[in-house]
Amino acid sequence: MVKVLVVDDSPMVLEMVSAHLKQHGIEVTEANNGAEAVEKLKALTPDLVVTDVVMPQMNGYELCRWIKNNASTKNVPVIMCTTKSEEFDKYWGMKQGADAYLTKPYHPPELIKTIKQLLSQVK
Repeated sequence: MVKVLVVDDSPMVLEMVSAHLKQHGIEVTEANNGAEAVEKLKALTPDLVVTDVVMPQMNGYELCRWIKNNASTKNVPVIMCTTKSEEFDKYWGMKQGADAYLTKPYHPPELIKTIKQLLSQVK
């Protein structure tokens, strides 16, 4: 079973994204911010991470850099899913190591398609 870590400081978004992923047979672990995500990543290695950008304690850019600079997680694909929709935001996200960048409101089929594409590249 595919395991995905979903990181967002909005309980509503966490619940919505998690529900969509679970409908597609994906096992979901949730974190409320980047710092909590790092702690969870130290205990488990998901197949993929979906993260917001604007969060307290550690933002999505910082989390992505941490994931890509850590030996045990550097190959884990990262999808940034955020309201930050300017071209520079996307550029900066990809520069931090994100493998994909989706803007909110996201379309569930697009998220699932992106997850499948990234996981097929890893395997």
